[in-house]
Amino acid sequence: MMACRSAYRVFYRRLASNAAEARISTAELRRLRNAVFSREQARQRALVTRTEKIEVTMQGPGLQGSLLIMNKGVSTPYSCTRHLTEWHVNSSALALVDGEPWPMHLPLTQSCSLTLLTFKDSDPVQVNKAYWRSCAALLGQVLENSFKEEFTVDLLRSPELPVISGAFCCDLVLDPVLDAWTPSEEALRSLTREAQQLIQQNLPWEPLEVSPPVALEAFAHNRCKQEEVEEMVAEDPSGKVTLYRCGDHILLSGGPLVARTGLCSQYEVTAVHNLRRGERGLQRRAQGLSLPLQLQAHHTIWRKLRQRAERLVEVAPPPATEATPPAPQQMTSLPQ
Repeated sequence: MMACRSAYRVFYRRLASNAAEARISTAELRRLRNAVFSREQARQRALVTRTEKIEVTMQGPGLQGSLLIMNKGVSTPYSCTRHLTEWHVNSSALALVDGEPWPMHLPLTQSCSLTLLTFKDSDPVQVNKAYWRSCAALLGQVLENSFKEEFTVDLLRSPELPVISGAFCCDLVLDPVLDAWTPSEEALRSLTREAQQLIQQNLPWEPLEVSPPVALEAFAHNRCKQEEVEEMVAEDPSGKVTLYRCGDHILLSGGPLVARTGLCSQYEVTAVHNLRRGERGLQRRAQGLSLPLQLQAHHTIWRKLRQRAERLVEVAPPPATEATPPAPQQMTSLPQ
């Protein structure tokens, strides 16, 4: 297993290195990533050759013990809401499947218990995490598409932050030509308008669990994302990586996202801070503030929250880990 992982890392790093030599526009990158996503999605759906029924036991207020008969590998938690009420369809942001967080649009693979989570639950910890993560994903999508085609925008791995941090964050490196750029208030408002347009489109965050080689192929022209895939594989014993599609934007996520962009309500891009100069260039942290559709804040409270969200959110660096050199037999198994 270790030898196989080392092999595909070398192969796809070479692929990324070769791809980086030829500059590809943002629009073409979107097309290539969507092609990989659609191809793998079609392959997985083709594996479901016959209809198998599963029992989904509903949990939660008013649903305790209700039984739904759904289709294995096809039905999703969102599919289940359509057998309930319009309120469940519109309000459910995330699911718990056998107690584990589960995206609303990810197919169910076996009989299970299902709890639908909303922002007004008595214990909103899991749905709040997913919401903050989704807001950061939306910000990354806006940033990647807001600059002219001739400028590169590399999205780094977004830090996992609790809601109490005051702002969600998206780390990035812009084209070196833009190192002197400092966003004006008008530029921040423009980014906010772009995000609000995506919110109004009510786009689903569509998950797809893939093998590492597929994820690496999707981001073959992005060294940052290649390394993020490797980190995610190392952290997850299943060896799977979850891609999401929102419109024509493909992204990686270290945890589940909420069902759709329309669940965001008040949303504002508040700041872009310079962090440090790394090996890829000047690293920046874009920040924002949002409240979901089911929760609203008076404008005076929102103004205070916004002032807090303008301040740089400090993220503690991950603890240093001592690297273990690969065994000689693993080194010899790498392709030459």
